[in-house]
Amino acid sequence: MSKYKLYYSDTGLLVSALDEEAQEDLRANRNLGVYKGALYENFVAEAFTKQGLGLFYYKKENSSLKEDFFVRTQNDLIPVEVKSNSAQSRSLSSLIKNKNYRDISYGIKLGDFNIGYANAIYTFPYFCTFKLKEYLKRNV
Repeated sequence: MSKYKLYYSDTGLLVSALDEEAQEDLRANRNLGVYKGALYENFVAEAFTKQGLGLFYYKKENSSLKEDFFVRTQNDLIPVEVKSNSAQSRSLSSLIKNKNYRDISYGIKLGDFNIGYANAIYTFPYFCTFKLKEYLKRNV
């Protein structure tokens, strides 16, 4: 309960709250790596709330295991990871493989990817986030 994240309800407002130099960098497409993770995570949080999905974050004590978001369906707890790069999703894979998390059988990774499925992880491009709730209703 003591670990939480805060998001802007509008990613445009988040960008406008940045200092002038940061805004200039974003407009010129400079130093995007500095801001990319926070901006994409906020974008996903915004899409989740607009679909009526809750924002649930998990960080295991004394471990590097953490997950950005979770979605609950009738039968599953689905971890959702937002990637600003093509790095592996160690936490996502650990949650899926760990027998202590029986409700988790697969995960979703949002990033700069094509739609796909491998190793119990569905991948979707960021822009599909606004359709996630509909996808889960139809396919899960």
